[in-house]
Amino acid sequence: MEIKHGAMAGTLESSDIMVTVLPSSDGIQIDLTSSVEQYYGDSIRETITKTLEELGVSSARVEAVDHGALDCTIQARLTTAVRRAAKEEVAK
Repeated sequence: MEIKHGAMAGTLESSDIMVTVLPSSDGIQIDLTSSVEQYYGDSIRETITKTLEELGVSSARVEAVDHGALDCTIQARLTTAVRRAAKEEVAK
């Protein structure tokens, strides 16, 4: 899936994550800010990378501001942002 423009998903509330996906020509770049980064930063980055691979995204810049989101929330927010950035319709 090709990232055509920037898109966001999520909130800055507790237990959530705000994800911004932007086009990039330098592969996958992850900029993470997290209240639990010291403990779970590597795991959050791994979840982001794995989700992008599953979606077929090979180039993107991801800016994530995390406030203790679970993996399933990270996956959902990232998937929504990627689909918006690729102009793909999200099923309702």
